[in-house]
Amino acid sequence: AESKKTDQVIEIVRALSSFFRISLSKGKDLITIRDEVEMIRSYLTIQKMRYRDILDFAIEADEGVLDNTVLKLSLQPLVENALYHGIKNKRQGGKITVRAKRERPDEILLEVEDNGIGFTAEQLDRVQAVLDDDSGEIRAESGFGIGNVNQRVKLYYGRSYGLSIQSERQAGTCATLVIPAR
Repeated sequence: AESKKTDQVIEIVRALSSFFRISLSKGKDLITIRDEVEMIRSYLTIQKMRYRDILDFAIEADEGVLDNTVLKLSLQPLVENALYHGIKNKRQGGKITVRAKRERPDEILLEVEDNGIGFTAEQLDRVQAVLDDDSGEIRAESGFGIGNVNQRVKLYYGRSYGLSIQSERQAGTCATLVIPAR
């Protein structure tokens, strides 16, 4: 505001207020995919202001899935990982694409794909070990990352749902979250 970039200030304040409104969502654990996607749009709008030269994003959401529900804050950690571990480390134009689509009549796929640096084979093995952990424990010491998203989804929806990661070094990463259509 001090530098008189009024339009940017207005845009970032709107995005921030939308992000906080949806993330609070009156204390509810479940929100619509529409709200989760809008929260991600707000988050990425804020980050794009910060990382203007290296970040672009797209959101592709099928209208037919937007009124289904999802555990709140399921996508944000995945988007944050894509930004901080994929795009930011690439240090040049990167893109994050968020998708919401129906897989089968009873399943929805939520994807976060980036064209960042991708995982090494060893990193992917470590991530896979976290995703394969069947202890059912949400570990605070690992932060609110992909392992915790996966555990929350499995605990709430059942073991047949959850997160998978595909990645190739220097090509990018795609995190896919499968949830039931509800």
